[in-house]
Amino acid sequence: MKTRYMFLILVAAAFSLSLTAQTAYPFQNPALSDDARLDNLLSLMTLDEKVNSLNSEWNVPRLGIRRMGHLEGLHGAAISWNGGRGSQNPSPSTTFPQSYGLGETWDTDIVRKAADLEATEMRYYAQSPKLGNGMLIMRAPNADLARDPRWGRTEESFGEDAYLTARMTVAFVKGLQGDHPKYWKAASLMKHFMANSNEDGRDSTSSDFDERLFREYYGYPFYKGITEGGSQAFMASYNAWNGVPMTVNPILESVTRKEWGNKGIICTDGGAFQLLLNAHHYYKTAAEGAAAVIKAGVGQFLDTYRTETLEALRLGLLTEKDIDHAIRGNFYVALKLGLLDGDQINLPYANIGVTDTVRTWEQPETRSFVRELTAKSAVLLKNSDNLLPIDKNKIKSIAVIGPRANDVLLDWYSGTPPYAVSVLDGIRNAVGKDVKVNYAYYNEMDEATIAAANSDVAIVVVGNHVWGWQRQWKFSPVPSDGREAIDRKALGLEQEELLKLVRKANPNTVMVLLSSFPYAINWSQENVPAIIHLANNSQELGNGLADVIFGDYNPAGRTTQTWVKDITDLPPMMDYDLTHGRTYMFFKGKPLYAFGHGLSYTTFAYSNLNIKNQSPEGALEVSVDVKNTGKKDGDEVVQLYVAFPNSKVQRPVKQLKGFSRVNIPAGETRRVDLALQPEDLSYWSTDEHKFVIEPGGKISVMIGASSEDIRLRKQVELK
Repeated sequence: MKTRYMFLILVAAAFSLSLTAQTAYPFQNPALSDDARLDNLLSLMTLDEKVNSLNSEWNVPRLGIRRMGHLEGLHGAAISWNGGRGSQNPSPSTTFPQSYGLGETWDTDIVRKAADLEATEMRYYAQSPKLGNGMLIMRAPNADLARDPRWGRTEESFGEDAYLTARMTVAFVKGLQGDHPKYWKAASLMKHFMANSNEDGRDSTSSDFDERLFREYYGYPFYKGITEGGSQAFMASYNAWNGVPMTVNPILESVTRKEWGNKGIICTDGGAFQLLLNAHHYYKTAAEGAAAVIKAGVGQFLDTYRTETLEALRLGLLTEKDIDHAIRGNFYVALKLGLLDGDQINLPYANIGVTDTVRTWEQPETRSFVRELTAKSAVLLKNSDNLLPIDKNKIKSIAVIGPRANDVLLDWYSGTPPYAVSVLDGIRNAVGKDVKVNYAYYNEMDEATIAAANSDVAIVVVGNHVWGWQRQWKFSPVPSDGREAIDRKALGLEQEELLKLVRKANPNTVMVLLSSFPYAINWSQENVPAIIHLANNSQELGNGLADVIFGDYNPAGRTTQTWVKDITDLPPMMDYDLTHGRTYMFFKGKPLYAFGHGLSYTTFAYSNLNIKNQSPEGALEVSVDVKNTGKKDGDEVVQLYVAFPNSKVQRPVKQLKGFSRVNIPAGETRRVDLALQPEDLSYWSTDEHKFVIEPGGKISVMIGASSEDIRLRKQVELK
């Protein structure tokens, strides 16, 4: 032990010496202003060094600036990520449910804690003398909005609502970057700015909508991620907005930098520069394209660019000053991470992976945390006759059936978890040796129906495959599946046929839907007694689900999209104008499951809705009493919606503007306080070019358990 301890001290000392080797330049002095430091650094760099810095893994060895690369991290630090294909030398990291599942928690605190854990593991791998990979920029969160359930990358989004997604985005950014007033633990690079929610044709299509929808919807989560969360980096999307590709769109500079205050990185998406030329056909020559990308404010290419950039310089299409402006944000992020300081020994996160060698992904408390988060993300869609929770002391056998029962699927942006607990494993862990578990993959030779018929309860685990058949790009074996590069062509679940057979064999059937997006499961909703939804990927999937099934955890997850009954309920895929009937805000039909829907093993009653400080200058203070009227402790997600019944401009039918997930013991009452800020009551005026409140407008304030389950409402008139 003493030998190993001395070895660690020597390694740490060597690492510290490498950090303090360069102390000669003003840019390394943290006492100077950020601008002074960045001005000095740029003045010292050669033109060739500046061109080399226009990528995602730049460094400047001559000036002692080490590599600072990107890492995927939508639901865990993807340390060993290589495009979802597995790794020859995997480096494990904690793996949470997909972003879609994180959103379904409706819990910003737990999302922030998950992101903080990611950042810790990212620092560990970046700084460990043995493992150091230099990766400190996390490509997360995804602030895109899942406006249509057919979108192949729905799994990466927190949901369809701008307000909810913004709150989750802010929480995730703050979790990654930490609470230190000067330095970040990791850098949050949000994806993909903006309106990137169709995969088919994404490299050449245009998302068309007006400025109001940009400000109030598509751009809003990014706006809050920068102005409130503190993110200083984002990735421009492949698509165009109103005909102008986002890679060169003027709003990168005019809005995100000059209005919102982004001082950091703007990067292209992977291969987007070449697609700007070959798919959008926006410029005649590559040199023109390279010059335009850099002049738009993009400082990092995730693409080949060097030859084209040098040609643009030679032709006079681009100047060194243009490059200085574009790459300045790269070094600002490095500064915030502490990588430009001459002495990095005493930085707040310098010990992680060096002297603090606790591997968080191996710790029992990490496993418990992921298990709790997974249970929190579970959405109880249906529970007829209180089939759930199952009392394992009253059953002798249970069937676990289905193609997703014995897998924990890892998606394109997943890392490598240190272990993974399938649903089958989780149920076996929960029931122990006293309950017989009958497992069947499918109904080959009637094995599923036989297992169901010979069991007290049948758990059927179905859902999408996050990679599909043989991991082929732009291919899905079934129309209802989708992923990056391919949108879904159907909403029906083919595996409902298995549910029909099992339900016939055993009336006590529970459907577990593991999916990255909604399905139109109309038959199941009509005929299956209990339905639970979870997203894919969590390393604690089986244990977290078992906690819900057997009542060790009372579910309170909520849907984050409108689950429609039929694909014909949706507007055309490329119609980006929400007002044509898209999302709960403008949907005119009856959904299968409303936005914000989710059941519990207990019941809640709402009373005493109060609204104070009714003036356009200040916030409206909204409070409500919520009582747990059942026999089980549980969480309730209290949701605040507003509507504008006499507005002179088009407004949504209702909009989420506040929520709180609160734990209430059985029989007790909690006072829930929410606030409506002036911004929450405003709309974007294209005439005044700002958010404004309609004078004399009436506001309907609604409190409920979902967008359709409104319990209390009051009307307020602003003076």
